[in-house]
Amino acid sequence: MDIAEFRRRGREMVDFVADYYENIEKRPVFPDVEPGYLRSLIPSEAPVDPETYEDIMKDVERVIMPGVTHWQSPNFFAYFPANSSLPALLADMLSGAIGCIGFTWAASPACTELETVMLDWLGKMLQLPECFLAGTDGQGGGVIQGTASEATLMSLLAARCKTVRRVQASNSQLLEGEIFSKMMAYTSEEAHSSVERAAQIAGVMIRKVPTDDTYAVRGEMLKKMVEMDKAAGLIPFYFCATLGTTPSCAFDHITELGPICNDENMWMHVDAAYAGSAFVCPEFRHLLNGIEYANSFDFNPHKWLLVNFDCSAMWVKNRADLIGAFKVDPLYLKHENQESGLVTDYRHWQIPLGRRFRSLKMWFVFRLYGHKGLQSHIRHHVTLAKEFESLVRADKRFEICAEVILGLVCFRLKGEDVLSENLLKKINQKREIHLVPCQLSGRFVLRFAVCSRTTESHHIQKAWQHITQLTFEVLQVSNY
Repeated sequence: MDIAEFRRRGREMVDFVADYYENIEKRPVFPDVEPGYLRSLIPSEAPVDPETYEDIMKDVERVIMPGVTHWQSPNFFAYFPANSSLPALLADMLSGAIGCIGFTWAASPACTELETVMLDWLGKMLQLPECFLAGTDGQGGGVIQGTASEATLMSLLAARCKTVRRVQASNSQLLEGEIFSKMMAYTSEEAHSSVERAAQIAGVMIRKVPTDDTYAVRGEMLKKMVEMDKAAGLIPFYFCATLGTTPSCAFDHITELGPICNDENMWMHVDAAYAGSAFVCPEFRHLLNGIEYANSFDFNPHKWLLVNFDCSAMWVKNRADLIGAFKVDPLYLKHENQESGLVTDYRHWQIPLGRRFRSLKMWFVFRLYGHKGLQSHIRHHVTLAKEFESLVRADKRFEICAEVILGLVCFRLKGEDVLSENLLKKINQKREIHLVPCQLSGRFVLRFAVCSRTTESHHIQKAWQHITQLTFEVLQVSNY
């Protein structure tokens, strides 16, 4: 493919993507395929001779689209949002074209510096404390990770390193392995599974803290567990708080938890993967109160802030804690400006060495939407969730299972779990809308998350009409 053909095919691809978005509602949101469907549709080996672009695009529809779950469809209500937007798609194209691997400042200065500034821009939109911003001489700063899971792992490993050094400073005879065997991390019983996985990778123990009747962790329970573990000779060192849990969008009480962590020399990481985007709206900013106690904070603009995957924004109060845990400095990566106070090498802030020019997506989206446009997007989704909640509450066959704070509604059919299980099975078999479940207080619960950038009120009404029709079938079969 030469430049002339690239120009032509590029225009065709933009048209293909635009047509895909315009007609996405016509596609079943959930695929009707069996595991292994794709292998029989393509050759068992790569072609020896070049094939035509036309044949490849035909196979996109023949091979790929039948197996796609359409996350951008307004009929997608599963998991949490994975918003993309047209400005972000254009920025991603530019990032791919530039093709820099920005592991050091010298490897591409614009890649590093734009990321630093974009994280400051976003931090200011969230009204983060000044200590989390890089500015020109700050001790903190932000970095784009691939996912919130990576941010949790990075924070836990940094906390482990900081704790080992602190313990060895008072007892130099203790070996690292001995300290590891006594270290204890904590998180909510409602926290994302990635927190537990991070502890497994780090080789430390972790306890799940029970929640209150709103599925949130309170300070009293964490304090009790920490005191018990200290009495048993263990070293509490890390707590991952969640703002907007995956099952029900519950908010741990970090105004209570933060002072406990600070008093106990425990690193507090705040994971707001989904809910963090809402903090750009002043009416939701109170949900972040207490962030001043945290050592690190992360949320995913690629979920709800119109910056397509991958883009997870992480801030640390003291970047030396993060860099000090991971700094390896071979000669081939050194450069003459690396000791400058104005330069950061993001290779020290993450697990992989290489990194894409992801901040371009933020730059395009922030400028083309503006702070007000992002706020409008969030508010619209919250309004739609409240609309769905009112429909559920008006039907006496259903119950709401958790407070609806943002864009997630947790609901179920009253009665035995098998009713809600059968309803969800029918919903996903029909493939007109897509939902996933969770478990709350030991009960099977359906999650309805407003996800797509293009979801409107008529999609909510249509989804509810579909659910009620299938509910009639479920209850009729069950003799309710």
